[in-house]
Amino acid sequence: MEETKSTGTFGQGKWFEQKAKLIAKFPVLTEADVHYEQGNREEMLRKIEAKLGKTKEELNLIIQEL
Repeated sequence: MEETKSTGTFGQGKWFEQKAKLIAKFPVLTEADVHYEQGNREEMLRKIEAKLGKTKEELNLIIQEL
């Protein structure tokens, strides 16, 4: 299922664009890891943090730089 621009947006950019860049930068991530559902942003980010071994602050910085 494709995410729409309206439901996949947060941070400084569009999540649907950022997640593709994040997967490209960290191939260990899968579509399932970066799948955003409204209301579950924090849970998704915690999973990504754990998989990458990054802190919340480090991950936020990475996402902002995408």
